[in-house]
Amino acid sequence: MSLVEYPRDFGMYARQNLSTVLTILLFIFLLLLAVGICSDLKVLVRLSDGQITEETLEADSERDVITVEFKQGDGTLITVLADFKRHVKIFRALVLGEPERGQTQYQALCFITHLDAREFIPTESMARLRQKNAHVVRSADERRGLEQLSMDVAVNLTHAWHLSTHIRNVCGEAQQAYTSQADLTRWTGRGVDRSMFEVHPPHVPDPPAAAPADVPPPVCSAAAGPWQPCLCSYHLRLEWYPCLLKYCRGRGPSPYKCGIRSCSKSFRFTFPTPLRQLCLWDEEA
Repeated sequence: MSLVEYPRDFGMYARQNLSTVLTILLFIFLLLLAVGICSDLKVLVRLSDGQITEETLEADSERDVITVEFKQGDGTLITVLADFKRHVKIFRALVLGEPERGQTQYQALCFITHLDAREFIPTESMARLRQKNAHVVRSADERRGLEQLSMDVAVNLTHAWHLSTHIRNVCGEAQQAYTSQADLTRWTGRGVDRSMFEVHPPHVPDPPAAAPADVPPPVCSAAAGPWQPCLCSYHLRLEWYPCLLKYCRGRGPSPYKCGIRSCSKSFRFTFPTPLRQLCLWDEEA
């Protein structure tokens, strides 16, 4: 006779406990795997007006996407998404409105451009970035010049997934998304359906009959009234983002990755708007 008598249903309890333990271990493994694929880094950045903001950099190496997001001094939320798989870069600005001047709570602007993969470090490298001192305010190592972009092509957001599956999610709050004719030519040349683009955005009325058909609308700062169509201009600056990998030489024959170089870059987007009322910041430029 055994010195210890186990209850008859002991085996059933043991199997249940083992199943629970295996489930927990599987969950931990999947959690660690997810952390390895997608990670985010928060850094303090000094803006051009001297204010300090917190910038979030998220890297998803599985989808090959980098997202940079920060809030400007005036409260505007800037989001830049780089889709390396489709070579597409998406800019979104949530601009706070002026209700006392008849505007809504905020206005969403969305611009889509071609992505040169050399603009950012690879997503795998971005996902591994860590900072030793989270209280240090970052300034870019290199200040790149202003890029002027004429965004005179409207993008149909319903079919934008042909260009990048991330456009609808990022630009969903915008009434219209814009790109340039140079990028339109680039994308249609690689097989993207041209019908999802409109060179003359349908919401901008034609000029009066008395005016020549090829005369563009005036810039918004010179528009006669708040309800007149015009060409709006919006400026944003990415103050800090990892743009290059640094390599060092050790005792071995091959150099190794030993850090990053950071950049800042300005963008100015010019795009048609149906009303000067939707471009009040241009009056202050």
